[in-house]
Amino acid sequence: MRTVITLALKDLRLLWRDRFGLFWVLAFPLLMALFFGSVFSGGSSSRAAMKIIAVDQAQTESSRLFFARLDSSAALTVVESSPDSARMLVRRGKAVAYVIAHPGFGSLGSMFGGDSASLTVGIDPSRKAEAGYLQGLLTRAWFSLLQDQFFNPSTAREQITSVLDQVEHDSSTSSEQRDVLTSFFGSLHDFMGEMDTGVLAGDSSGETTAITEPKIKIEDVARESMGPRSSWEITFPQALMWALIGCTAAFAISIVTERTRGTLLRLRLAPLRRSQILAGKGLACFLFSVAVCTLLLLLAKLIFQIRTPDLLLLGMAVLACGVCFVGLMMLISVLGKTEQAVGGAGWAILLVMSMTGGGMVPLMAMPKWLLTVGHISPVKWGILALEGAIWRDFSYTEMALPLGVLVGIGMVAFTVGVVVFRRVHG
Repeated sequence: MRTVITLALKDLRLLWRDRFGLFWVLAFPLLMALFFGSVFSGGSSSRAAMKIIAVDQAQTESSRLFFARLDSSAALTVVESSPDSARMLVRRGKAVAYVIAHPGFGSLGSMFGGDSASLTVGIDPSRKAEAGYLQGLLTRAWFSLLQDQFFNPSTAREQITSVLDQVEHDSSTSSEQRDVLTSFFGSLHDFMGEMDTGVLAGDSSGETTAITEPKIKIEDVARESMGPRSSWEITFPQALMWALIGCTAAFAISIVTERTRGTLLRLRLAPLRRSQILAGKGLACFLFSVAVCTLLLLLAKLIFQIRTPDLLLLGMAVLACGVCFVGLMMLISVLGKTEQAVGGAGWAILLVMSMTGGGMVPLMAMPKWLLTVGHISPVKWGILALEGAIWRDFSYTEMALPLGVLVGIGMVAFTVGVVVFRRVHG
């Protein structure tokens, strides 16, 4: 073991003397984090579609059309769910709000301000701007629904017929009230058959008259402390991946350099086993990777106040990332016989991993198809593990998957690299 540590210290000293190499391993990732953190903190002038959860308790044709109208708006993305699931999604910040359409929503009585016109909106009380904007969209969709549904003569008469049937079979209504209601809705039924639709619907601008707005009840849903608190919590996990990529490329090329310059041959002539030489190289890469990640995290914590709610989970994530990229280092080192071949192939592979895994575009901003493709990239699993320990609030069970994938990739890649190394160099 002392021999392996000695060989590892030798590689660390050589890398420390390479100032240009240190720039790509330490300074470049830090600059990436600072640059993109500043860009992301500036926000965006465009308004993204708000995701809302639809809870259709009415289960009527009108309620379905109402939510379809909302979903057709470019400002909203509507997803249906149950009440409990809707509240959980809003609390966790995965949706802006939920909208509940209560039983009877969209019936004839709702036009005249009955309780059946009521909606319940659950949203974080701190999101006052979104709440007002959403209330306006709900009101517009409600009036549009009434204009298309109720003011359509055939649809209106169908609804009136349904109300007449309910009045006739309602035992709680007195005979006098039943007569009044029957007379009123009967006359209205005949009136709707003769009245011009344009008079009911309003003027050419689409504005309706004599219609009450829907009763919208706002429920406060306090959002849990999930999601990145600042842009730095997004960019520093990316920076750690770039640091690991730099370490991987540097140590992979160093193995080839030692081979082409005869250093590896001299080590083989010494009383050293091949396994000790490779273990020393892997240990050096692992120690340097962990040290660089620790340094970047300390800077992020002290200067940019990123959260570290569970240091044990964060430490496990860093160690798993180190194991993964040490394995990749060994595999990349056997992809060519010269420094140029290994460097070119290594950086090409690592850049593709970075592009598909969130090293250039944050995972939370990537399209779904790219997130699916990114499953093959260890960069994605590394970022997911780090974000899980920093701001995603992963439990130990949830962390098991990214940590297991990282360690598995590292072990498989290291084993393949060692096997190829032995075949090529005896």
